[in-house]
Amino acid sequence: MSTFDDLLAEGEAVPTEGWDFSWFEGRATEERPPWGYARLLAGRLAAARAALDVQTGGGEVLAGALAAASAVPPVLAATEPWAPNLALARRALAPYGGTVEHVADTAGLPFPGARFDLVVSRHPVVTRWDEVARVLAPGGTYFSQQVGDGTLRELTDALMGPQTVSPVRNPLRAVAEAEAAGLTVVDLRQRMLRIEFYDIAAVVHFLRKVVWTVPGFTVAAYREQLAGLHRFMERHGPFVAHSHRFLIEARA
Repeated sequence: MSTFDDLLAEGEAVPTEGWDFSWFEGRATEERPPWGYARLLAGRLAAARAALDVQTGGGEVLAGALAAASAVPPVLAATEPWAPNLALARRALAPYGGTVEHVADTAGLPFPGARFDLVVSRHPVVTRWDEVARVLAPGGTYFSQQVGDGTLRELTDALMGPQTVSPVRNPLRAVAEAEAAGLTVVDLRQRMLRIEFYDIAAVVHFLRKVVWTVPGFTVAAYREQLAGLHRFMERHGPFVAHSHRFLIEARA
């Protein structure tokens, strides 16, 4: 059986590039939203003339949806803020003629106005609603699955102590910001989903990969709290948390 230190070392050693979560198989589970974002995205991509994926990660989700789509948009672009993901995304989207621009989370989009009839984003760190509205063609669609407020608060609180939940990721706030930018929200769905972590290596890798859960996380800084969580899982089984997801669709 692996020791606490062995598990910490394992969690620290796993590469964090991209949004491939296959390493967690057998180490953690996450309930999926019932609407099936990738499946819905594939249908929208098939009907698009020009599509943009904002904050594409390693391009894995978009590439999967393109592979399932009955047609590929003639114009396909993506942005990604994290430099280590750029090569992954460019490699994933090259077979579909996609280009990937290095763009910071909060920066403007480097495209002319009314360029795209479909803009999509899965789990964006920030949504620049003004920029989404600017690059959408009249009648165009923004389609996004986002991380809602209170996501993984159980894990955040376990390491940092009780924290106030920020309203920044509240779905109703997203609706208000979309409408303020001149868009019309035509669909909004949300769900709380169960997450289970089976060992401390999975927790460490997750916190290194999803960095906003515990800002500034390092194993050294949180070793004592990780040890307490490790003891809890040894005695009581998986550590359970919940993620808040919402799907939003808006039209220009």
